[in-house]
Amino acid sequence: MSAGWVCLDSGSVDHQFLAIAGAALAIMIAASVFARRTGVAAPLLLVALGIAASYLPSTPVIHLEPEIILAGVLPPLLYSSAVQLPVLDVRRNFSLIAWLSVVMVIVSALAIGGLVHAIFPSISFALATALGAVVSPTDAVAASAIGHRLGLPPRLMTVLEGESLVNDASALVLLRTALAALAVTTHFDLGHTMLDFVWAVAGAILIGLVVGYLTALLRQRLDDPVLNTTISFAVPFLAYFPAEEAHASGVLAVVMAGLLTGSVGSRRFSARDRQTQATTWTTINFILESGVFLAMGYQLPELVDDARAETTVSEITGLVVLVVGLLVVLRFLGLTWPALQSRFGPADRTDQTRAKLSQFEEKLDAMDPESEREENRLAWARKRLARGQADVDFEEREPITVRGLLVLAWAGMRGVVTVAAAQTIPSGTPHRATVVLAAFLVALITLVLFGLTLPAVIARMRFRPENPQEKRDSVQALLRQVGESAIDTLGPLEEQTVDGEPLDPAVITSLRDRVVPRLVSATQQYRGARAGNVEQTMIVQRRYLDAMRATLDAERSIGAYSSATYRQVESLLDALEQRFSLT
Repeated sequence: MSAGWVCLDSGSVDHQFLAIAGAALAIMIAASVFARRTGVAAPLLLVALGIAASYLPSTPVIHLEPEIILAGVLPPLLYSSAVQLPVLDVRRNFSLIAWLSVVMVIVSALAIGGLVHAIFPSISFALATALGAVVSPTDAVAASAIGHRLGLPPRLMTVLEGESLVNDASALVLLRTALAALAVTTHFDLGHTMLDFVWAVAGAILIGLVVGYLTALLRQRLDDPVLNTTISFAVPFLAYFPAEEAHASGVLAVVMAGLLTGSVGSRRFSARDRQTQATTWTTINFILESGVFLAMGYQLPELVDDARAETTVSEITGLVVLVVGLLVVLRFLGLTWPALQSRFGPADRTDQTRAKLSQFEEKLDAMDPESEREENRLAWARKRLARGQADVDFEEREPITVRGLLVLAWAGMRGVVTVAAAQTIPSGTPHRATVVLAAFLVALITLVLFGLTLPAVIARMRFRPENPQEKRDSVQALLRQVGESAIDTLGPLEEQTVDGEPLDPAVITSLRDRVVPRLVSATQQYRGARAGNVEQTMIVQRRYLDAMRATLDAERSIGAYSSATYRQVESLLDALEQRFSLT
């Protein structure tokens, strides 16, 4: 069996590969449809179908190289998730996301490493820590699918998805350091691990931001949907490989590039480019995500066969039970501190923050700027004040309660990163097969255990569903606000000119009732109008649309509304922009 993406033992490799790929796509689609109708998470179905397919007679041996998963599949998967995650939500939940995805990953890896080594002395501390590193990161795919279906509060969804994006980087850095220690000595250097981790994070953030900014700037200047989509395919790899070569975290670089691209895309990309990118990456995400879960199940017989020569059923059972138990206990303990803060401290913190903001506002009101520079500084300070007030309102509007933290604790599924990362442990390492099989079984058990019971846990928490009328009112309020701001910025329609000439009275009459809250009416209404009037109408409409977008971006940076509201208003403006291009 040779190395590569897929290795087949029988003849007609190309035909078999195409047949397997076609069958896999059919299974993915069927599992997705079945999951929507039954409510069972698609990853669970795909893993089960993969296991069942692996035991069918005459099925070929398929070996996915772990490096292909980590370097070829994981970067686009993480990028597709990061580019859709609002930076506003990440900022507001940064402390909890960092706690779960960095601190708890390190604690879990070291705790599992120490206890596994103590109970199974034949497994070195470095190898045991490597096992702890690969089983520490959670996979939010199944949890997100269940949460979306059952109406999990948006803030909890953000924490789950943000944690899943960052903890892969934390775990892989720890794994790399543990494997380096394993290759040199049996002594695990914690100090070196921390220094390596700091550089991996700092270097990845720098490289990811640079790649994201430069590619976004290039895509803005090209303004071609085909070329821009092609560039977007390259972005995750442009971030991943340079970071890995610099011994930084490639996956964190990909996440940073994706977050920056998603953030600047609303300002730099056209509506057509954003829509094309969203559809394309959603499709890629579905295929890759489904494929890796299917392959994860298909690998079970091979992993079992490899482990038989060096372990027994009782030993592997004890190891897996120990690791799963530790993961559950550590996750609940890790969320105890946020739970105590949520239960006993939020009201006092909110009152203190509001008092500080009020004092800050009084100081700003007392200021009398004497120069343009001072006026700009005052405007910047007022924007910071508005953002602080919006953050406080958000904490009161969408608090993370003890019930929410309980759901987060129960959403500790592991997935494809655990399986792929475990297989990067060098061949020939004593007890490698045992550790790899243990990691796979831990991922499988947590997927089944938490995936099947999480819906019942969410249902028992009785979260308040979002009010459709409140959502509509928020969208209308924001749309009205950006429309009125555009008029304040550009002035009334009667004052607008095109090429130095005032607008035709018919154009003013046609536009007056359609600028706020809707900017344009049906394209068919232009038919029969004079050519000059149509041109004036389109120029003025685009002028107001640009002003509305600028206001939307400014409002988004403050965050007085929810991310869903900003997305919906942006979608409305995108629809208007695309109607212009069809006129």
